[in-house]
Amino acid sequence: MIKKISVIACFFFSLMSNAQSGSASPYSFFGLGESRFKGNLENRSMGGVNIEQDSLHINILNPASFAAVRFTTFTMGGNYTATNLKSDSNSGDAKRTALDYLAVSLPFGKIGVGFGLLPYTSVGYHIQSTSSEPDGTNNVMKGTGGLNKAFFSVGYTIIPNLLVGADIQYNFGRINNTNLEYLTGVPIGTQEENKADLNGFTANFGVMYRHKIYKKVNFYSGLTYTPQSKLSSSNTKTISTVNYNSNFDVAIIDPADSKQIRKDLTIPDKISFGFGAGQTKKWMIGTQMTFQNVGDLANEYNASSKATYGKYSSYSLGGYYVPNFNVFSQYYKKVVYRGGLRFTKTGTIIDSEEIDDKAISLGLGLPIPGGVSNINLGLEFGQKGTTAKGLVQENYFTFAVSFSLNDRWFGQHKIE
Repeated sequence: MIKKISVIACFFFSLMSNAQSGSASPYSFFGLGESRFKGNLENRSMGGVNIEQDSLHINILNPASFAAVRFTTFTMGGNYTATNLKSDSNSGDAKRTALDYLAVSLPFGKIGVGFGLLPYTSVGYHIQSTSSEPDGTNNVMKGTGGLNKAFFSVGYTIIPNLLVGADIQYNFGRINNTNLEYLTGVPIGTQEENKADLNGFTANFGVMYRHKIYKKVNFYSGLTYTPQSKLSSSNTKTISTVNYNSNFDVAIIDPADSKQIRKDLTIPDKISFGFGAGQTKKWMIGTQMTFQNVGDLANEYNASSKATYGKYSSYSLGGYYVPNFNVFSQYYKKVVYRGGLRFTKTGTIIDSEEIDDKAISLGLGLPIPGGVSNINLGLEFGQKGTTAKGLVQENYFTFAVSFSLNDRWFGQHKIE
């Protein structure tokens, strides 16, 4: 299994070496950036539904699920996203490749533990504002970086079919924003650069319950709660005189001023719950709802009189179907076919316009012959934002791949 992990990890990290940013959205300027993590690919392909107690796949969204995993499991996921951005007067295209998550789960009887790393938010925008006047003032704004999470989870089986869990998450990252201001035809301008170094801890608690309701049909439910937490931001602002070229690459001539500001941001509490019905390793359909209160995420560099923040909410409907999990021939009958719908109110409000995100997703779970490991493929078609009031609408397509590699590390081997 270690050999498999090494090969897959090398593949993904070589893929990531060509990636520019995990986001290409102008809305990533606000708050902590664009939300990146929407669940494992298996769950994301079902619109985000994550209520089943799965013995083969890791579910990072609910820590209770680690008690259900019966194999030592390594999972890794990444995606390629193509986005068309358009306003009332302009349009453009952006492409990006990004790593989604790395996670490991270890079973110890009634207890399951897991740990991993994932990019949680990303900042990635490049906006140019030009003046029609001969000596007008122009601006080029760029943003990079984001927030990452390292987590450690523990799940426990209280009684069969009732699981509880908790995890601790360490949040860390850096967000870098620059604003170049220059006059038309003058190769010298003024640049303001803001760097925010972020760190803090978050806890998350989960419950999962399963109950047989008719013959082989089960009722599934799950709930997670994340209390409010603090995120420390150490901000450095530097104003410099710079030279720039036609690509707006800058060379600092004179760093005129620099100051440091420290601020505590508030990540609001969040609750997510879902329920559904299905037959294990055959079919499942369910719904998921997530609600998050208003936090204090505006920093020194991205405060705007035109932007406010409201409550976040997300609604999902999805499921899967497996023709015959135990068949020895006809490979396509062992494939897991997934699908889902998602509607999200991001909580970002600009000029009184709420920025919503809606998507349809499809996915396949492809078993790897000779074991219980699998490769997962996913497609997502979505739309975010609006062209009203001069804003930007994003139409995006995402192709994602993940690997779930399973093995038995702990347990007695029988000799026949």
